[in-house]
Amino acid sequence: MVLPSRAEVCWSEWRAQYAPGGKWLPNGKENIMNKPTANCGFATAIKAIEGKWKVDILCELGTASRRFGRLRQSIPAISEKMLTQQLRELEADGLVNREVYPGSPTKVVYSLTESGAALNAGAEALCRWGEQFPSGIDA
Repeated sequence: MVLPSRAEVCWSEWRAQYAPGGKWLPNGKENIMNKPTANCGFATAIKAIEGKWKVDILCELGTASRRFGRLRQSIPAISEKMLTQQLRELEADGLVNREVYPGSPTKVVYSLTESGAALNAGAEALCRWGEQFPSGIDA
């Protein structure tokens, strides 16, 4: 019996979340689906950027720290409510740092944490891949 590699188990765990029932899995892979894997890197990364705007926010903050209004202007299609929600989730995940400066009016600046910058590097690689092979997958 050949045991699956760590990457295969991680990928299978991620597919279990997004393809319930594993109907499209190749033969022999179904039994992997029910075995939880701790610290699956791929699943962790995908969960961190899960959301329509998180990658856009990470890319914008990757260039420079931004205040809310400037961030909102740089992503014109996002609503203020959604931007607030996505920033809160990124902050809770430890990817974005929110720094409040006292004064009138209060100044709030968002920036990437060390782990956010590392994840942003991976997101940029995905963007480059998408630019290189644009017609392969329907968005």
